Amino acid sequence: MAKITKDEIIHLADLANLTLSEAEIEQLGGDLNNIVAYIEQLSELDTSGVQPTYMTVDLENVTRADEIIDYGLGREELLKLAPEQAGGQIKVPKVL
Repeated sequence: MAKITKDEIIHLADLANLTLSEAEIEQLGGDLNNIVAYIEQLSELDTSGVQPTYMTVDLENVTRADEIIDYGLGREELLKLAPEQAGGQIKVPKVL
């Protein structure tokens, strides 16, 4: 296991725009090293007979085919129904 150095902690704190005291750096270093050691225990597990799990429930996306429904109106007729239009498109108010 590679130990997380003080310079790496200072670099991470700088990236996160954090100001840490010396005591906080030491405590964070110990905490991060403990976390990495705990996670590395997972590499010791024998997972050769375990199927990968992507979802724990049998849900599937329900989709439908895209179908164009022509209601007997062309583009020009629909644009004439719009209150405002510009450049062949329906003009709508700004929403901010």
